This record gives sequence, structure tokens and C-alpha cells, in this order.
Amino acid sequence: MTDAPAELLRLASADNLRDVAGDDPGYPTRDGRHVRRGAYYRSNELQLTQEDARSLAGLRIQVIHDLRGGPEIEAHPDVEVAGAAWRHAEVAGIPMETVATLADVEAAHRVMHEVYVAFVRSPAARSSYAALLTELATGGLPQLFHCTAGKDRTGWAAALLLELAGVDHDTIVADYLLTNEVSSATREKYLALVAEHLGSDKVAVYEPTMVVEASYLQAAYDAAAADYGSVDGYLRDGLGLGDDVLAELRARLVV
Repeated sequence: MTDAPAELLRLASADNLRDVAGDDPGYPTRDGRHVRRGAYYRSNELQLTQEDARSLAGLRIQVIHDLRGGPEIEAHPDVEVAGAAWRHAEVAGIPMETVATLADVEAAHRVMHEVYVAFVRSPAARSSYAALLTELATGGLPQLFHCTAGKDRTGWAAALLLELAGVDHDTIVADYLLTNEVSSATREKYLALVAEHLGSDKVAVYEPTMVVEASYLQAAYDAAAADYGSVDGYLRDGLGLGDDVLAELRARLVV
């Protein structure tokens, strides 16, 4: 179906670009197979250097899905990647106006949990995730999806794909937490700006919004279980995905 590079492509200007399947040969599934590499990629915003844009074009990406809101896109539009069509599937992320008034670490964690619950409970978010997953099931491969940091909106989408592939929960969480490792340089840059402009005492307050934590992802899982009984119920009843779409996604995801 696709020819994935043996090593994951690492881009200096998009440090959270990753294959959803993980390292070669792809994450193992519960039925003894592996997640197919080279089919789906996840990333942070595509503020690419010319060299990195050429490298990404080398993956022959067919469709790029941008989950960011209009102001985010206007401030930092994606660099064009040769051969790739661009799609917009907006999902609300961390509310910057709320972040600007955070009083303490507890408030920051509360905001992050609310963001992940909204992925499940916001009608607009469900509509966008439904559109994204439908296109991932029906459009040409490979495809890439991203938000700003590539950690929250993108992280939930990647978790859903790995769930569909039949990857065990601990592996899904470990993959989700990789953002903290691969994007550490970008995070440190922004935390340094926080210290410079707002004071060093604010670093601890803002840091929870710049990382991923297992409890954030769990908040979305808990909301899906509470509202739809399971992730599968969320996919079927919350997102309205039919058996045909879910079956095609699984077929594309597993080898």
C-alpha cells in the first residue's frame, strides 16, 4: 500500500512529525499483527524550512489535515508541501484567553482536562473528527494530520487510530507521551520566553499546557466511556462512523 522509510523522518522545523505506527515494524496489535507504517503521519504545525518541505514531499503525502482554528492558521499558515492537498477540520484547542489568566498549576491542569473532555462532548469537535477519520478511510495514502503543537488535538486523533488498529492501551499512552521527548527543544524555547516576559515564577504555571500527561488523555477516554460506553461507542454513535468506514480504517491501519 505504501513504502515507508526504514527510519522515521525527523524534521528540525516540525519536531513532532511522527509516523502514527511508530518505529519499524510498527506497533504490535492484540491479534499478532502490526500497525502499517507509511500510511498516516501526525505533526505539529508545518512551519517548514525549504529543505524540510522537500523532505516531507518525499513521503508523497496525498492529503494534509489541519485541525487548527482560523486565527492559528492565519498567524502561521502551513508551508505548501508539493503533491499534497490541504483540508481544514477545525477542532478547538487550548483557549489562549484562559491560559493568559491562569493563576496556578491546578488551574492549568483543570483547563487541560476540560480541553480533552471537549474532544468528546463538543458537537463541533465530533463533526471535525468524523470528517477527519472519514477522509483518512477514503482518501489517497499517505495522509498527515496536525494541529499547532501536535500533542492534544492530534494526540487524540492518533490514539483513536491506534485503538482501531487494536494496539494495547499502555502502548497508546506511551506513544502519546512521546511528544514530551521529541518536542522538548521547542517546549524549552517557549518556557524561556515565559520566564523572560512573565517571570520565572510563571514557568511552572504554564508548563502543564505545553506538555502531555496521561491524565489528559484519560479525561477523553473517561468522557467517551461515560457518554458512549466505550471508544467504539464514541466512534459509532458520537462520530456517526459506519461499519464501512471503520472497517476500511482497520484494513488500512494493520498489516
